[in-house]
Amino acid sequence: MARVSAYAAEHGVAIAVTRFPATTRTAQDAARQIGCTVAEIVKSLVFLVEGAPVVVLCSGADRVDEAKLDAALGGLGLRRATADEAKAATGFAIGGVPPFAHATDLRVIVDRGLLAFATVWAAAGLPDAVFPIAPAELLRLCGGQAADVT
Repeated sequence: MARVSAYAAEHGVAIAVTRFPATTRTAQDAARQIGCTVAEIVKSLVFLVEGAPVVVLCSGADRVDEAKLDAALGGLGLRRATADEAKAATGFAIGGVPPFAHATDLRVIVDRGLLAFATVWAAAGLPDAVFPIAPAELLRLCGGQAADVT
Protein backbone atom coordinates (compact mmCIF):
# COMPACT_ATOMS: atom_id res chain seq x y z
CA MET A 1 0.00 0.00 0.00
CA ALA A 2 2.83 2.39 0.82
CA ARG A 3 4.40 1.88 -2.61
CA VAL A 4 1.08 2.55 -4.36
CA SER A 5 0.37 5.69 -2.32
CA ALA A 6 3.94 6.96 -2.75
CA TYR A 7 3.84 6.41 -6.51
CA ALA A 8 0.58 8.36 -6.83
CA ALA A 9 1.92 11.18 -4.63
CA GLU A 10 5.13 11.39 -6.69
CA HIS A 11 2.89 11.91 -9.73
CA GLY A 12 0.79 14.63 -8.10
CA VAL A 13 -2.21 12.61 -6.94
CA ALA A 14 -3.16 11.95 -3.32
CA ILE A 15 -5.11 8.71 -3.10
CA ALA A 16 -7.23 7.67 -0.14
CA VAL A 17 -6.65 3.96 0.47
CA THR A 18 -9.36 2.16 2.41
CA ARG A 19 -8.85 -1.23 4.02
CA PHE A 20 -11.80 -3.49 4.74
CA PRO A 21 -12.20 -6.27 7.33
CA ALA A 22 -13.24 -8.65 4.54
CA THR A 23 -11.47 -9.31 1.26
CA THR A 24 -11.76 -7.11 -1.81
CA ARG A 25 -9.88 -9.73 -3.88
CA THR A 26 -12.59 -10.17 -6.51
CA ALA A 27 -14.62 -7.45 -8.21
CA GLN A 28 -17.76 -8.80 -6.54
CA ASP A 29 -16.10 -8.80 -3.09
CA ALA A 30 -14.81 -5.25 -3.59
CA ALA A 31 -18.17 -3.90 -4.77
CA ARG A 32 -19.93 -5.49 -1.81
CA GLN A 33 -17.44 -3.96 0.67
CA ILE A 34 -17.39 -0.51 -0.96
CA GLY A 35 -21.11 -0.30 -1.72
CA CYS A 36 -20.70 0.40 -5.44
CA THR A 37 -21.49 -1.56 -8.58
CA VAL A 38 -19.19 -4.29 -9.87
CA ALA A 39 -18.75 -2.20 -13.02
CA GLU A 40 -17.00 0.52 -10.97
CA ILE A 41 -14.27 -1.89 -9.83
CA VAL A 42 -11.01 -1.96 -11.79
CA LYS A 43 -9.78 -5.45 -12.58
CA SER A 44 -5.98 -5.58 -13.03
CA LEU A 45 -5.14 -8.61 -15.15
CA VAL A 46 -1.71 -9.72 -16.30
CA PHE A 47 -1.04 -11.27 -19.69
CA LEU A 48 2.18 -12.39 -21.33
CA VAL A 49 2.94 -11.28 -24.88
CA GLU A 50 6.00 -13.04 -26.28
CA GLY A 51 7.05 -13.56 -22.65
CA ALA A 52 6.68 -9.87 -21.73
CA PRO A 53 4.06 -9.03 -19.08
CA VAL A 54 1.29 -6.57 -19.89
CA VAL A 55 -1.24 -5.30 -17.35
CA VAL A 56 -4.81 -4.89 -18.59
CA LEU A 57 -7.27 -2.75 -16.66
CA CYS A 58 -10.99 -3.23 -17.24
CA SER A 59 -14.30 -2.90 -15.48
CA GLY A 60 -15.19 -5.60 -12.99
CA ALA A 61 -18.35 -6.24 -15.00
CA ASP A 62 -16.43 -6.93 -18.23
CA ARG A 63 -14.31 -9.76 -19.58
CA VAL A 64 -11.20 -9.20 -21.64
CA ASP A 65 -11.65 -10.35 -25.24
CA GLU A 66 -8.24 -11.92 -25.87
CA ALA A 67 -8.57 -11.52 -29.65
CA LYS A 68 -9.19 -7.77 -29.26
CA LEU A 69 -6.34 -7.48 -26.77
CA ASP A 70 -4.00 -9.39 -29.05
CA ALA A 71 -4.91 -7.09 -31.94
CA ALA A 72 -4.34 -3.99 -29.78
CA LEU A 73 -0.90 -5.35 -28.87
CA GLY A 74 0.11 -6.03 -32.46
CA GLY A 75 -1.14 -9.56 -33.00
CA LEU A 76 1.86 -11.26 -31.41
CA GLY A 77 -0.10 -13.89 -29.51
CA LEU A 78 -0.72 -13.81 -25.79
CA ARG A 79 -1.76 -15.83 -22.80
CA ARG A 80 -2.93 -15.02 -19.32
CA ALA A 81 -0.11 -15.02 -16.76
CA THR A 82 -0.13 -17.53 -13.94
CA ALA A 83 -0.45 -16.22 -10.38
CA ASP A 84 3.31 -16.65 -9.89
CA GLU A 85 4.10 -14.87 -13.17
CA ALA A 86 1.77 -12.00 -12.28
CA LYS A 87 3.39 -11.58 -8.86
CA ALA A 88 6.92 -11.73 -10.33
CA ALA A 89 6.07 -9.05 -12.91
CA THR A 90 4.06 -6.68 -10.72
CA GLY A 91 5.39 -7.36 -7.23
CA PHE A 92 1.84 -7.96 -6.01
CA ALA A 93 -0.27 -11.09 -5.53
CA ILE A 94 -3.40 -11.46 -7.65
CA GLY A 95 -6.41 -9.94 -5.91
CA GLY A 96 -4.31 -6.95 -4.86
CA VAL A 97 -2.54 -5.93 -8.09
CA PRO A 98 -2.73 -2.14 -8.41
CA PRO A 99 -2.90 -0.33 -11.75
CA PHE A 100 0.55 1.27 -11.21
CA ALA A 101 3.62 1.12 -8.92
CA HIS A 102 4.59 -2.28 -10.26
CA ALA A 103 7.93 -3.90 -9.44
CA THR A 104 9.01 -3.48 -13.07
CA ASP A 105 8.08 -0.95 -15.76
CA LEU A 106 5.11 -2.61 -17.45
CA ARG A 107 2.99 -1.76 -20.43
CA VAL A 108 -0.59 -1.05 -19.33
CA ILE A 109 -3.69 -1.27 -21.50
CA VAL A 110 -6.83 0.44 -20.16
CA ASP A 111 -10.14 -0.67 -21.61
CA ARG A 112 -12.03 2.37 -22.87
CA GLY A 113 -15.12 1.22 -20.99
CA LEU A 114 -13.51 2.34 -17.72
CA LEU A 115 -13.35 5.91 -19.00
CA ALA A 116 -17.15 6.22 -18.89
CA PHE A 117 -17.27 6.31 -15.08
CA ALA A 118 -16.87 9.36 -12.84
CA THR A 119 -14.95 7.30 -10.27
CA VAL A 120 -13.58 3.77 -10.24
CA TRP A 121 -12.05 1.72 -7.42
CA ALA A 122 -8.70 -0.03 -7.84
CA ALA A 123 -6.62 -2.39 -5.73
CA ALA A 124 -3.96 -0.76 -3.55
CA GLY A 125 -1.55 -3.68 -3.25
CA LEU A 126 -3.34 -5.91 -0.76
CA PRO A 127 -6.45 -8.11 -1.11
CA ASP A 128 -8.37 -5.90 1.35
CA ALA A 129 -7.26 -2.43 0.22
CA VAL A 130 -8.71 -0.21 -2.52
CA PHE A 131 -8.78 3.45 -3.53
CA PRO A 132 -11.13 5.60 -5.62
CA ILE A 133 -9.81 7.49 -8.63
CA ALA A 134 -11.12 9.32 -11.67
CA PRO A 135 -10.49 7.18 -14.76
CA ALA A 136 -8.61 9.98 -16.57
CA GLU A 137 -6.21 10.21 -13.62
CA LEU A 138 -5.88 6.43 -13.58
CA LEU A 139 -4.95 6.43 -17.26
CA ARG A 140 -2.39 9.17 -16.68
CA LEU A 141 -0.84 7.60 -13.56
CA CYS A 142 -0.41 4.17 -15.10
CA GLY A 143 0.91 5.60 -18.38
CA GLY A 144 -1.66 3.41 -20.04
CA GLN A 145 -2.86 3.06 -23.58
CA ALA A 146 -6.64 3.22 -23.99
CA ALA A 147 -8.06 0.47 -26.22
CA ASP A 148 -11.27 -1.48 -26.73
CA VAL A 149 -10.34 -4.87 -25.28
CA THR A 150 -13.57 -6.19 -23.72
